[in-house]
Parts: sequence; C-alpha cells; structure tokens
Amino acid sequence: MLRLSKKADYALMAVRHLALPDGPSSTSAREIAEQYDIPLELMAKVLQRLVRAGLLNSTQGTRGGYTLSRLPAAISVADVIQAIDGPFMVTACSTDNHDCEQYSKCSIRDPLWQIRERIAATLDTVTIAEMAATSNAVQAPAAPAAVITR
Repeated sequence: MLRLSKKADYALMAVRHLALPDGPSSTSAREIAEQYDIPLELMAKVLQRLVRAGLLNSTQGTRGGYTLSRLPAAISVADVIQAIDGPFMVTACSTDNHDCEQYSKCSIRDPLWQIRERIAATLDTVTIAEMAATSNAVQAPAAPAAVITR
C-alpha cells in the first residue's frame, strides 16, 4: 500500500493552514500543533525541514513565526512531501542504487517506474492553494438515485 509518512501528513496540514485565506499572516509552531493536536516538538521539526527546503520562511521574536515562502499556487503537494520524505519511491530499486539481486532479471521494474512517474506527476499538479480552498466540512452523502422498477 502506498502511504505518506506521518511527518508528511503533518507538513501538508501545516502548509495548508498557512495558506488558508482567512488565516493569520504568520503562525507559530505552537499554534499549528495545538490547532491539529500534533506534538509540538514534532511540528517544530517538520516546520524547520520545510524552511530548509525553501517552502517556508521563519521569523524569530515575539511577532515571529512561519509564513509560506511562495504563493500557495506555486507550492505543490509533491514539493511538500519531497521536502519531508525525500524522493517519492514505490520500489526499493527506484533509486540509482542497484543493490537488488533481481535487478537484471526483474520484469516489473520498468512498469513500476512508470507508475511512480504518474503518481509523482499527479502529486505535482495539486497545489496547496487547491488544498486550502477545500473546506474541512464533511459533505453530506448525495441523495440516492431514483430506482426504477418494472
């Protein structure tokens, strides 16, 4: 199963929070951690990693905090995930390191690499602006279609 790490989840939550149209211009790690019930130390580490990747700016002091370094429409979900987890992989051989004993005989390596590229391309097309525009409200299920019986 393909799955994001908890740190990547938290990073996406934090970046989305910073991109909300009605949100504050600068937010502390503590504010984000408390808002989403995330351990403060973990949130601080995630935010610092996002700063090192150039996705966030950090300002020290009483009016300090974190801000997005670019417009939300210029930050993709892939940018955030890669900043936290590194390059996206679906198999152990997704890197240039060919340590796998089956590498030369593998019949699924190339198709899996193509799948990896498609997933990465999809993550690259979804922006933080899109995520921020999506409401947190739980949608009511659609009304069932009419059933025609004879």
